[in-house]
Amino acid sequence: MAKTDSTPTTEAQEDDAAGARLSTAPAEDQGQAVPGSFGGVRRPGALGALAWTGREILGWLRWFWRQLTSMRVALILLLLLSLATIPGSLIPQTSVDSVKADTWKEAHKTLTPIYEKLQLFHVYSSVWFSAIYILLFVSLIGCIVPRTWQFVGQLRGRPPKAPRHLDRLPAYATWRTDADPDEVLAAARRTLRRKRFRTVAADDSVASEKGYLREAGNLLFHVSLIVMLVAFASAQLWKYEGGKLVVEGDKFSNTLTQYDDFKSGSLFNADDLPPFGFELKGFTGTYERTGPQKGTPRDYRAHIRYWEGADGTPHDTTIKVNEPLEVGGSKVYLQGHGYAPRVTVRDGQGTVVYHGAVASLPLDNNITETTVIKVPDYWDKNGKPSQLGFRGNFVPTLDLRTGRMASVFPALDNPVLILTAYKGDLGINSGVPQSVYKLVDKNMKQFMEGDRKFARALRPGETMTLPDGAGSLKFDGISTWATFQISHKPGDMPALAGAVAALIGVAGSLFIQRRRVWVRAVRGADGRTVVELAGLGRSESAKVPEELYELAVALQSEAPAVAEEDPEGADPSGESSDESSGEGSGKGLDESSGEGSGKGLDESSGEGSGKSSREGSGQSSAKSEEEKAVETAEERAVEKPAGAHADATAKDPTRPAEPTDSSEGARA
Repeated sequence: MAKTDSTPTTEAQEDDAAGARLSTAPAEDQGQAVPGSFGGVRRPGALGALAWTGREILGWLRWFWRQLTSMRVALILLLLLSLATIPGSLIPQTSVDSVKADTWKEAHKTLTPIYEKLQLFHVYSSVWFSAIYILLFVSLIGCIVPRTWQFVGQLRGRPPKAPRHLDRLPAYATWRTDADPDEVLAAARRTLRRKRFRTVAADDSVASEKGYLREAGNLLFHVSLIVMLVAFASAQLWKYEGGKLVVEGDKFSNTLTQYDDFKSGSLFNADDLPPFGFELKGFTGTYERTGPQKGTPRDYRAHIRYWEGADGTPHDTTIKVNEPLEVGGSKVYLQGHGYAPRVTVRDGQGTVVYHGAVASLPLDNNITETTVIKVPDYWDKNGKPSQLGFRGNFVPTLDLRTGRMASVFPALDNPVLILTAYKGDLGINSGVPQSVYKLVDKNMKQFMEGDRKFARALRPGETMTLPDGAGSLKFDGISTWATFQISHKPGDMPALAGAVAALIGVAGSLFIQRRRVWVRAVRGADGRTVVELAGLGRSESAKVPEELYELAVALQSEAPAVAEEDPEGADPSGESSDESSGEGSGKGLDESSGEGSGKGLDESSGEGSGKSSREGSGQSSAKSEEEKAVETAEERAVEKPAGAHADATAKDPTRPAEPTDSSEGARA
């Protein structure tokens, strides 16, 4: 009973040790900053100044490294990286769509110089975005490396020994049993191992711990972030992407000169383009013909024949929207579709100077297309060399009732080619690059028909004759064309793997709880074994009391609880107190009011009604207490508030309830 003053301090230290290292997060530096510089005392002389400067620089570098690798700074950098992507989503990027970016610059001439200085048209390759990206990368690595070594050390460690007072822990249970303490501890160790607890046996207790994968989930999440960052970086550095319009019957080879537009990463070499190619055999497009979605595409299919390598075997396949062709480590996506009128142009001498399909660019959703035909080698009827140009629209479905030369439906229901003609210099020999879809008529003269500009509307098979015997153009038919995007991003699969691993890591860190359970079995003063169970979790979790209850129930089969023995002469039902009270009252009545009345009261009332009432109330009280004990038997093994006690009893309803004060058993 006697205890020294140092006992509370020792017990507090034991309680702290029980919960020590339960959190696997890196320990924060709790020390106070020392005033002054990092260099400390500066000695006189040049060597002293040099040493002080070295210590100062090293101190500042260490301080910067600690700040950079802290979790707070990593979260700030991650937030900044998320915010930095917003301008790239709102402002057209030159690397994604140069035409759209140029159009935006023309419409916002005041903001354009500011945005260019801030590199907002090249967000993902800008200096400030790259700085955030690299700092986040370094911060994650600096956070993961020490955390991994700490986690490895904890995996090699063992659970701490049981505290002296287990009843102080949040979840606690105890009972008495006739089983031997060694048998109880052996049974507890077997049960805990079946539940995947790591166990360590001491003299009179078993310590166990579970939930190490929680920190593994945290580490997996951080490593996955690094994998995704590396994958995104590699995709930007070694990627290539290009577009190509292919007319039905034409072929494409994966060489730089074949692309209409081409973009690549800074570390990509055009000589590394994989050898493959394909031919567009045909195109199938269906559209909604009725209802509010009339004209909406329902199915786009590009029928191609592709090969891989210089002498690869051709294979036929179909490319659909969102169903690309994978060949040569690249993906070929179907981007768009349109029509290419086939024409034959003859000069003034009757010679065929142009023959083929002319790809036209759509102007609206009904595929009204602008058509440009350039004929650089032309001779008029006098044999004088010149150049011809044709410009107009191709209309897949013309409806004259609308009064407009525009298509009313994207399918080829009523195709018409409407053209006018020019003669002169196309400007293609000036050295200035031109678009094949745009006619520069600055140095050209339009053909006239009297006082009106010359123009014709042609249906397939019809011919347009130019004025003054300048030649003719025949509308032979209609072919289809499709635009393809050839893309190669080496980091796609690692990025996907990193994203999946990050989700798994987050799930593990959220749903796995780090927890410890101790079991102690000691021989009491009465010769019986006192069994104590206690649990401690890293955070508020229902798993600790639940597992403690399951462990208590499992141990009851090998270490059944026994009832407490009551003091000699005491009746748990309270009957002895009633009898003593009744006896005292009976004696008082006998002495004061007479033997007859006293005796009569004792015999009739005292022995009859009095005795029966005492017995009935005593039995009822005992039954009520026993039912309450049975009802609360299971509740005594689950979690309780700190400082309170909950006893685990057997589920046998015939066993009397144990005392509610669990410390009584420990003191015994």
